[in-house]
Amino acid sequence: MTVYTIASGKGGAGKSSFTVNTGAALSALGLKTLVMDFDIGMANISLMITFESLKNVSLHEVLAGKADISEAICHTTYGMDVLPSGISISGFKQADPEKLRDVIWQIVDQYEFILIDAPAGISKESVVPLAVCDEVLLIVNPELPSITDAMKTKLMAEIVGRKVKGVVINRVMSTKGELGVRKIEELLEVPILGAIPNDRSVMKAMAFKVPVVLKEPGSPAAKKLKEIAGKLANLEVLEESGVEKKKERFLERLLKTLGVKT
Repeated sequence: MTVYTIASGKGGAGKSSFTVNTGAALSALGLKTLVMDFDIGMANISLMITFESLKNVSLHEVLAGKADISEAICHTTYGMDVLPSGISISGFKQADPEKLRDVIWQIVDQYEFILIDAPAGISKESVVPLAVCDEVLLIVNPELPSITDAMKTKLMAEIVGRKVKGVVINRVMSTKGELGVRKIEELLEVPILGAIPNDRSVMKAMAFKVPVVLKEPGSPAAKKLKEIAGKLANLEVLEESGVEKKKERFLERLLKTLGVKT
């Protein structure tokens, strides 16, 4: 099992859309996948997906200690599970981000991939998902402000002891003034996992609350998204099986995060 935190330095980079589509693509490959909306202040993943049945509890209640995680996980018709956050301000105020470690611990043996959609920027809410994941995926737009902010997020990930696995460049329009793949890779010093073109199909699919990789699988954006998901699946070592082994690996990471020597 691998936990990826999907992060960006600034809002509007397309982080949530990438998380949902990558989760759907991994599920389509037969990999048990959970998408977690940890943007507990500005949650929107529940607005992008149609669930088999939307539950009355969310990650807000789980982080507040008012509900069990099993009560909040929603299922989709295409296999991907989702742990949505609520959209109320009162729920956000009661949620304790530090409980994320406990939440992941409870489900560590149930999934092959967990994708955490983290809040943009640098705050307590955004640092916690960086600290508990295996690796970080950075989502950027091909413009200098986005790259500059991503540098800060990368630095924060390194401070809490996490590696940035790669960068995904989103909404590439190939117009004058955009930064190229090589330049972005040079600035961030992280491999580029893929460049997703600006594609109207993404917004059209979102209007139907269906991931573009399923609604328009032949579209340019969907092809790139599936390619990136394939890279993540192929690079993931799935040979280790067994609940105890998975929990041991997560416990080791958890103890390191808390500063406990093993």
